[in-house]
Parts: sequence; structure tokens; C-alpha cells
Amino acid sequence: MADDALVQLLRGAPLIDGHNDLLWALREAHLETPGEPDPDVSVAAPAFMTDIPRLRAGGVGGQFWSVYVPSDLDGHEAVTQTLEQIDGFYRLVGRFPDLAPARTAADVEHARDAGRIASMIGVEGGQSIGSSLGALRMLARLGASYMTLTHNDDLPWADSATGDHPHGGMTRFGEEVVRELNRLGVLVDCSHVSDDVMRQAIDVSEAPVVFSHSGARSLADVPRNVPDDVLELVGRTGGVVMATFVPWFVTNEGAEQSRAWWDELHRLREAHPDDRDAVIAAIDAWEQEHPPASVTAAHVADHVDHIREVAGIDAIGVGGDYDGVPTMGDELVDVSAYPLVFAELRARGYTDDELRGVAGGNVLRVMRAAEQVADRLRDRPPSTATIRSLDGANPQMVG
Repeated sequence: MADDALVQLLRGAPLIDGHNDLLWALREAHLETPGEPDPDVSVAAPAFMTDIPRLRAGGVGGQFWSVYVPSDLDGHEAVTQTLEQIDGFYRLVGRFPDLAPARTAADVEHARDAGRIASMIGVEGGQSIGSSLGALRMLARLGASYMTLTHNDDLPWADSATGDHPHGGMTRFGEEVVRELNRLGVLVDCSHVSDDVMRQAIDVSEAPVVFSHSGARSLADVPRNVPDDVLELVGRTGGVVMATFVPWFVTNEGAEQSRAWWDELHRLREAHPDDRDAVIAAIDAWEQEHPPASVTAAHVADHVDHIREVAGIDAIGVGGDYDGVPTMGDELVDVSAYPLVFAELRARGYTDDELRGVAGGNVLRVMRAAEQVADRLRDRPPSTATIRSLDGANPQMVG
């Protein structure tokens, strides 16, 4: 394990992780045992990759908590479940005083100075707004700090990295979503989106974009990762790519397993076109039978090195995606493992100032930039555009 001085450096930065799926894991645990209270994550919670003692051991000072819901849900159901997930977020931070709700860069720094873990809401996928800018505004009022434009399925207004790409990127309504995110001061997150959406979002957005949990495609050839030309754009426009630890997205061996997973999912969807629950149960069983290759701190550091080479040191963050996958392997097993990655980076010659930037300083800069854009746009009225008025599309279409 890394030395105490490195953990203190991370806490002081503070270390801000871009994506954690504990809220979904808690939801699934509650569905399995209805009526039972939520698990206590203020103590060791071995059923999960995340609890407060391990966040402390990992030096985490800021966390974007994902309010993920599946991207193949009907629009209205996706909005409802997202609201339930946000309710789960507020129950979580209300129950544990170690966690401080945060929305701005100043909030994060105040939480750090108070010895608490700044806790932000990350909306994982535009399915959560049901093709409604009014719903987007309400999520922002509830505290959303970023919205990932898509998840794993195409939306009526934007293509997913792993979808069929029916739009060739974003539609006119998708561009309006980005503009409204800018007006609201909500970060535009480009993890999960197609290459065309990445480029279009960077072009349309007046604030720097983030990739909350993505890797470099040159090192792991999956569509979820960022190609070099987009990395260069991110660096040139002041954005940040938060390197993920997910085994399927870090090594080429993992990428091969990711392709096999998608092949199996497509097969299951064709075999059970009207039985979503059967598909979910079968793919979960497949995952148990095909555990991904283990990922090490050195593998993650390779991605950080590559992002630095193409986009620059100011374009790097970390987005582990803990509790969002069945396993992280044998080394980066849970949220206590961040110091292992930063010890590897230090061994490769990164200075303490560079480590602070990668840990959280770069993300704080992007948050401030988004806040400044929103302040500049404060007199712009809320957009009343609809997907039908801009695209002539059916707002309930998903996939």
C-alpha cells in the first residue's frame, strides 16, 4: 500500500473520482431484500466495492455518485427511476455526515477543508431526461453536476458508442441539450457516446467537456474509449478525461472480452425480444462465467501516460467506476486502491503538483469553467424547444 504522505496528498488535492455506481448497487440490494434498511456503508461493507472507511483509505475527497438507470427503459420510466436514484443520493448523504453534498468547485473545497467527502450527482445517460429540457432543468435544480449524453443505447437525439448510430451523431435537439447544460452549469459528459457525438459536443459546448470514466482507445480498442483525435481536441479545449479502472476498457485482453460480452448481449436480445428480465438474468450469468482479466495500477498508469502525451497533463483525471462492474480484478479491488495508481505515477516521474492535478485539480478547473460559462449565460432564457419541434422525432424512441 502507498505511504501515508501520498494518501494525505490525495486528500488535500482533493482526489475527485468521476464515477461510482454504489447507488445502483444499493438499489439492487434493496430490491433483493425489500423492507430491509439500506446497508450501513459507514463501516466495512464487503458486499460492495465502496464504503466510507475504504474511501478514506483511498484518499478520496470528492465523488461523483452516479444516479444511473438502464438506457433501454421507456422514457417516462427512466425519468421516474432517475428521481428515485437522486432520492437515494440524498438519503445516502443525509445518513452519513462524512459525505457532504456539493455542486460547485467551492463546495468541493469547503468539504475538503472540513474533512468531509464532497458528494456530487452524476446523471449517467440522457435517457434520464425523457427527451425533455424541462426534465433536464429539474435534474439540475436537484443538484445534477454532470450528465452523460448517452449510456449503452442510442437515444432519440444522440448516438451511443455501443449503439447502431442512427443519427450520425447528435440531432438538432441533442445540440440544444448541450446548450442547455451549458446554461445550467452542468458538465457535459462524453463517456459512452459515439465518436461523432464526442466531436460535436466539444464543438457545440461553450464549456470544457469531461469524460467521467473512459480510457484511451489506442491502448484498449473499445468504442467506449477515446480516440487520439478526440483526446487532442479535449486537450485543446480544456476538457478532462477521467481514466477508468474497468477491466474491459483498460487492456486489449479486456477489450476482447468486452466484444464477446456485446456479442452475447445481442444474441440474448434477439432470442428474447420481449423479455428484458430474461436478458438481464442471462447476461448476469454470463458475466459470472467469464470474469474479466485483472487490471493493475500499471495498466491504468499507461492510460494516464497516453492521455498526457496526446492531450497534456491538464487533461487527466480518474474515474474508477467502482460498483459498476462485477469485479476490478485482483489489485484495484475497491476504492481503497487509488494510492496504488498514484504511487505508480510517482514512480514514473510525475511531480507532486502533477499528481494533485490528475487527482482533482484538473476537474476543479473544469467545474469552475462551467460555472463561469453559466454565469455569462445567466440572461439566456430557458429553451422551450422540444424534440418534435427540432427533429420531428418520437420522444419515446429508445434504442
